[in-house]
Amino acid sequence: MTTPRSRGVIALLEQNCTSCMICAQECPDWCIVIDSHTEVVPAVAPADPTGARAARERTRNVLDRFAIDFSLCMYCGICIDVCPFDALFWAPDPGYAEFDIRQLTHERDRLGGWLALVPPPPAADAGAAETKEMTAARNSGAR
Repeated sequence: MTTPRSRGVIALLEQNCTSCMICAQECPDWCIVIDSHTEVVPAVAPADPTGARAARERTRNVLDRFAIDFSLCMYCGICIDVCPFDALFWAPDPGYAEFDIRQLTHERDRLGGWLALVPPPPAADAGAAETKEMTAARNSGAR
Protein backbone atom coordinates (compact mmCIF):
# COMPACT_ATOMS: atom_id res chain seq x y z
CA MET A 1 0.00 0.00 0.00
CA THR A 2 1.41 3.35 -0.96
CA THR A 3 0.89 6.59 0.82
CA PRO A 4 -1.57 9.03 -0.79
CA ARG A 5 1.21 11.35 -1.96
CA SER A 6 3.38 8.60 -3.47
CA ARG A 7 3.43 8.35 -7.23
CA GLY A 8 4.64 4.76 -7.25
CA VAL A 9 6.44 3.48 -10.34
CA ILE A 10 6.19 4.01 -14.06
CA ALA A 11 4.24 1.39 -16.03
CA LEU A 12 4.63 0.81 -19.77
CA LEU A 13 1.82 -0.03 -22.19
CA GLU A 14 4.09 -1.56 -24.80
CA GLN A 15 1.64 -1.67 -27.72
CA ASN A 16 1.21 2.12 -27.51
CA CYS A 17 4.96 2.83 -27.62
CA THR A 18 6.15 3.89 -31.08
CA SER A 19 9.81 4.30 -30.05
CA CYS A 20 9.57 8.02 -30.77
CA MET A 21 12.18 8.67 -28.03
CA ILE A 22 10.42 11.80 -26.72
CA CYS A 23 10.29 10.44 -23.16
CA ALA A 24 14.01 9.61 -23.21
CA GLN A 25 14.93 13.00 -24.68
CA GLU A 26 12.86 14.97 -22.18
CA CYS A 27 13.96 13.02 -19.11
CA PRO A 28 16.18 15.33 -17.02
CA ASP A 29 18.02 12.34 -15.51
CA TRP A 30 18.51 10.37 -18.74
CA CYS A 31 17.30 7.24 -16.97
CA ILE A 32 15.24 5.85 -19.89
CA VAL A 33 16.90 3.56 -22.44
CA ILE A 34 15.08 2.76 -25.68
CA ASP A 35 16.35 0.53 -28.48
CA SER A 36 14.37 -0.09 -31.64
CA HIS A 37 14.68 -1.09 -35.26
CA THR A 38 12.63 -0.30 -38.34
CA GLU A 39 10.54 -2.72 -40.35
CA VAL A 40 9.03 -2.20 -43.77
CA VAL A 41 5.24 -2.23 -43.89
CA PRO A 42 4.23 -3.63 -47.28
CA ALA A 43 2.28 -1.49 -49.69
CA VAL A 44 -1.48 -1.96 -49.79
CA ALA A 45 -2.77 -3.34 -53.09
CA PRO A 46 -5.09 -0.94 -54.91
CA ALA A 47 -8.79 -1.66 -54.55
CA ASP A 48 -9.40 0.28 -57.75
CA PRO A 49 -9.71 -2.05 -60.81
CA THR A 50 -8.51 0.75 -63.10
CA GLY A 51 -4.96 0.07 -61.99
CA ALA A 52 -4.43 3.11 -59.81
CA ARG A 53 -1.12 3.12 -57.99
CA ALA A 54 -0.83 1.25 -54.75
CA ALA A 55 0.17 3.02 -51.59
CA ARG A 56 3.94 3.11 -51.16
CA GLU A 57 5.81 0.99 -48.68
CA ARG A 58 6.33 2.57 -45.29
CA THR A 59 8.56 1.89 -42.35
CA ARG A 60 7.65 1.69 -38.68
CA ASN A 61 9.69 1.50 -35.52
CA VAL A 62 9.61 -1.73 -33.55
CA LEU A 63 10.49 -1.58 -29.87
CA ASP A 64 13.40 -3.86 -28.90
CA ARG A 65 14.20 -2.54 -25.44
CA PHE A 66 12.57 -0.11 -23.04
CA ALA A 67 14.24 0.19 -19.65
CA ILE A 68 14.10 2.66 -16.77
CA ASP A 69 16.89 2.95 -14.23
CA PHE A 70 14.98 3.76 -11.05
CA SER A 71 18.24 4.47 -9.22
CA LEU A 72 18.51 7.61 -11.38
CA CYS A 73 14.82 8.46 -11.76
CA MET A 74 13.61 11.39 -9.68
CA TYR A 75 9.91 10.54 -10.27
CA CYS A 76 9.14 13.90 -11.87
CA GLY A 77 6.63 12.42 -14.33
CA ILE A 78 7.87 14.40 -17.33
CA CYS A 79 8.12 11.20 -19.38
CA ILE A 80 4.47 10.42 -18.67
CA ASP A 81 3.36 13.96 -19.48
CA VAL A 82 5.23 14.23 -22.80
CA CYS A 83 4.29 10.81 -24.21
CA PRO A 84 1.97 11.60 -27.14
CA PHE A 85 0.77 7.98 -27.38
CA ASP A 86 -0.23 7.32 -23.73
CA ALA A 87 2.31 4.54 -23.29
CA LEU A 88 3.50 5.52 -19.79
CA PHE A 89 1.43 5.66 -16.59
CA TRP A 90 1.88 6.00 -12.83
CA ALA A 91 1.31 2.69 -11.03
CA PRO A 92 0.97 2.98 -7.23
CA ASP A 93 3.21 0.04 -6.28
CA PRO A 94 6.23 0.26 -4.00
CA GLY A 95 7.37 -3.20 -5.19
CA TYR A 96 10.24 -1.77 -7.21
CA ALA A 97 12.48 -1.64 -4.13
CA GLU A 98 15.60 -3.77 -4.37
CA PHE A 99 18.41 -4.67 -2.00
CA ASP A 100 21.06 -4.00 -4.64
CA ILE A 101 21.20 -0.71 -6.56
CA ARG A 102 22.30 -2.63 -9.66
CA GLN A 103 18.90 -4.32 -9.73
CA LEU A 104 16.95 -1.05 -10.07
CA THR A 105 17.05 -1.02 -13.88
CA HIS A 106 13.77 -2.58 -14.98
CA GLU A 107 13.06 -3.77 -18.50
CA ARG A 108 9.80 -3.59 -20.44
CA ASP A 109 8.42 -6.90 -19.13
CA ARG A 110 8.56 -5.68 -15.52
CA LEU A 111 7.33 -2.20 -16.49
CA GLY A 112 4.41 -3.82 -18.34
CA GLY A 113 3.58 -5.94 -15.31
CA TRP A 114 2.67 -2.85 -13.34
CA LEU A 115 -0.16 -1.94 -15.76
CA ALA A 116 -2.63 -3.95 -13.71
CA LEU A 117 -2.07 -1.50 -10.84
CA VAL A 118 -2.75 1.66 -12.85
CA PRO A 119 -5.97 3.21 -11.51
CA PRO A 120 -8.73 4.04 -13.98
CA PRO A 121 -9.01 7.66 -15.08
CA PRO A 122 -11.34 9.85 -13.04
CA ALA A 123 -14.96 9.95 -14.11
CA ALA A 124 -16.04 12.81 -16.32
CA ASP A 125 -18.16 15.56 -14.86
CA ALA A 126 -21.88 14.80 -15.00
CA GLY A 127 -22.55 17.69 -17.40
CA ALA A 128 -19.56 17.03 -19.68
CA ALA A 129 -19.98 15.79 -23.21
CA GLU A 130 -18.84 12.23 -23.91
CA THR A 131 -15.34 12.00 -25.41
CA LYS A 132 -14.73 10.68 -28.93
CA GLU A 133 -12.85 7.69 -27.53
CA MET A 134 -15.69 6.67 -25.21
CA THR A 135 -18.25 7.04 -28.01
CA ALA A 136 -16.15 4.89 -30.33
CA ALA A 137 -15.59 2.27 -27.62
CA ARG A 138 -19.30 2.11 -26.83
CA ASN A 139 -20.23 1.80 -30.52
CA SER A 140 -17.67 -0.96 -31.14
CA GLY A 141 -18.99 -3.04 -28.25
CA ALA A 142 -15.88 -2.63 -26.07
CA ARG A 143 -16.30 -2.15 -22.32
